[in-house]
Amino acid sequence: MAEGPRTKLAVIVSVCGLTSLYLALAAAANWAPFESPGNPARIPSAVSVRSTPTGPMAGPATAYVRDEGEVIPIDVATGRAGSPIQAGQGPVGFSGIAVTPDGKTAYVVNYNDGTVIPIDLATGRAGTPIQAGQGPAGIAVTPDGKTAYVTDRNGGTVTPIDLTTGRAGPPIQVGYEPQAVAITTDGKTAYVANFGVNGGGGVTPIDVATGRAGTPIRVAAGPVDIAITPDGKTAYVTDDGGVTPIDLATGRAGTQVWTGYETFGVAITPDGKTAYVVNYNDATVTPIDVATGRAGPLIQVDVEPFSIAITPDGKTAYVTDDGGVTPIDVATGRAGTQIQVGHGMAAIAITS
Repeated sequence: MAEGPRTKLAVIVSVCGLTSLYLALAAAANWAPFESPGNPARIPSAVSVRSTPTGPMAGPATAYVRDEGEVIPIDVATGRAGSPIQAGQGPVGFSGIAVTPDGKTAYVVNYNDGTVIPIDLATGRAGTPIQAGQGPAGIAVTPDGKTAYVTDRNGGTVTPIDLTTGRAGPPIQVGYEPQAVAITTDGKTAYVANFGVNGGGGVTPIDVATGRAGTPIRVAAGPVDIAITPDGKTAYVTDDGGVTPIDLATGRAGTQVWTGYETFGVAITPDGKTAYVVNYNDATVTPIDVATGRAGPLIQVDVEPFSIAITPDGKTAYVTDDGGVTPIDVATGRAGTQIQVGHGMAAIAITS
């Protein structure tokens, strides 16, 4: 990767509800940086202990966490991890995950082979891979469950996939190193965060009906993840040292809110009142009052936090970190005990 303001960050977190979200980390943890489109950094393993396998756990309030070569279901009610579901190979940082609105299918991105794998959550079985570009990373599914949008980091495009037929449509050119993608609740617009160290970065809107990309919205350097408020009015984009709000009606970016070093994942509570931002270097999560734009007290979590998702009832946020997932009680702002499930967690999605 070219040198720039965030050379320690090699790729996405994409969590998407979004969105999708997506990541690989570099020099700060002595990881190899992104060398070339065909040779991404490899994420090192970490020692961890798996919970006793209990089988696939499809249904309400199940978290699905992307690990290297598999997806691990976690029963949100009990905090117990189920049997891993095999889902391709590749660096977890380049492997986003999204669940359809009906909670029946998860779509998992595989950077190495340029595919997206559907997983039947009732059976835990992976389906036929769908080709989706040169280096897919982030993914988001439209609210009607008909289309998935997949960012292609190497190609500078977003690929729409018809989820009824499993066929990919023509790629849409968006910008340099697209990372994460999020879709408005009305399903009309997709917003793509382009890391773009060389190209300056930005957020590109895509008209879902026409498949046309609009004018990129300039934000702070190195946008990584993106989440949209339930009312569809504001997008929050993590970037160099914080998060930037974007007024989606005007397409204008507001003032960046500083949260910490190496900000990655972002998620918004179902009531739209609070955005949670993951700070990798600080091992913290910053809550932000959406109404005032003010950051609240930092929440300490386990080392190397990465991505974040919030339960449908808005009570708990789950943060992926080094070897596990840490729950946060939204009401108290306190982190619970880490659920140890893998070796370097990345993207996470929770069924509704």
